[in-house]
Amino acid sequence: MVCSRGTHKLLYSQLQLLLILTNLLPPCDRDFAEKGWFQSMFVHKVDPRKDAHSNLLSKRETSNLYKIQFHNVKPECLEAYNNLSAEVQNRLHCDKDYPCEIVGSWNTWYGEQDQAVHLWRYSGGYPALTESLNILRQDKEYLEFRKERSKMLIARRNQLLLEFSFWNEPLPRKGPNIYELRTYRLKPGTMIEWGNHWARAIKHRQENQEAVGGFFTQIGDLYVVHHLWAYKDLQSRDETRNSAWQKPGWDDSVYYTVPLIRNMESRIMIPLKGSPLQ
Repeated sequence: MVCSRGTHKLLYSQLQLLLILTNLLPPCDRDFAEKGWFQSMFVHKVDPRKDAHSNLLSKRETSNLYKIQFHNVKPECLEAYNNLSAEVQNRLHCDKDYPCEIVGSWNTWYGEQDQAVHLWRYSGGYPALTESLNILRQDKEYLEFRKERSKMLIARRNQLLLEFSFWNEPLPRKGPNIYELRTYRLKPGTMIEWGNHWARAIKHRQENQEAVGGFFTQIGDLYVVHHLWAYKDLQSRDETRNSAWQKPGWDDSVYYTVPLIRNMESRIMIPLKGSPLQ
């Protein structure tokens, strides 16, 4: 590292000040003071977290766990896949003994094509997830559905999610609406900072009831955030998003959260017939 003459003078002055101050200390404290001053020049101090970000950011009053599924379907099978999925989802959704319900089900309109996206809620957290898996393993009709579905798919993946405490809980709504799923992949270690900024920013996006739900991953790709929005149409989406910039504080939220993002993605989705979110 090459230092300028001015930098050398500054360091020299600071060293002189250190020598004067440490000479006033007892001998046993001088080494500690010198070491601490030297380290403070180069070491970035980070306050330790007191809890996992999942506990700090999720809703304490509920124990809901969410699962989001992304299914890439063979183009020629999309209609048959939608019909088959709707039939099975409706049966599970109406089963009072099954501790899981479908929150929303869509096809991607703009974004990855021939894709289905499903959002499920497990009321009771991980125990409800385990109970659901045990029930489905004994469900012959569901096992047959999985075999038939596998013939229609190119690829599939899923993630387990928690919902942010400051976001709306996704509730059934009447349509017609289009939905936007905005996915942000954050830099590791930035989830708390993201949550702090969005806890203030979300108030700027409530006037048109466009905010549906906000989630972050627990299992699957980590440090991933999903924001789900509803709009009447693409024109309404454009007007609603532009109006946010007229509200004091929204620009600050964008300014401080953009550096936390590694990459981001937007999907425009159309709800399927049986989806509670229409």
